[in-house]
Amino acid sequence: MPRVAGQIDLSKNEAILDAAVDVLGERGVSASMEEIARRACVSKQTIYNHYGSKAELVQALCQRRVGEMTAMLETPEGIADPAQALAAFARVLLGKLLDARGAGFWRMAMMGAFEAPDIARALYEAGPRESRRRLADFLRLETEAGRLACPDPLEAAEFFAGMAIGSYQTAALLGVERPLTEPQIDRIAREASARFMRAYAA
Repeated sequence: MPRVAGQIDLSKNEAILDAAVDVLGERGVSASMEEIARRACVSKQTIYNHYGSKAELVQALCQRRVGEMTAMLETPEGIADPAQALAAFARVLLGKLLDARGAGFWRMAMMGAFEAPDIARALYEAGPRESRRRLADFLRLETEAGRLACPDPLEAAEFFAGMAIGSYQTAALLGVERPLTEPQIDRIAREASARFMRAYAA
């Protein structure tokens, strides 16, 4: 069956997104689509057929990242145990923040923000803003269910994310190494969740 215009194989899609993270992390937002296509072993036209523009490609990168970060918030297990879901969210958030590959991508994107404001906007809207919105939706549902009491879920989402990543975000964006072991990440995530649950107890 012929493929619908704009569709590509899932494996090619993942290869393009992986290549984009690497190339944009190495060269910034001014990196060429040709280089991304070469690294992904596809044609430049394949990328444009699927994404349309570099800004849309960046949005897809962020959507994949946010989907991985917020998956636990959308499962029955997460809804049944908000403390566990929040700890899982914080764990993934910290893990991705400290991952050299992802941190390099965000660092280079921020450096090129004034050069490419459309891409910077796409990054923010599909990345940090969307992840906070999904967390706020989770907190709103938990409040309606009587398990939490968040009068302003979006504000509470900002508080929780800030508590989880702290100054590690600044260090990562500046390229300053502040390594954490898996047990340390787990401890921070659980502590952030426990403190949040006490602060917003129903």
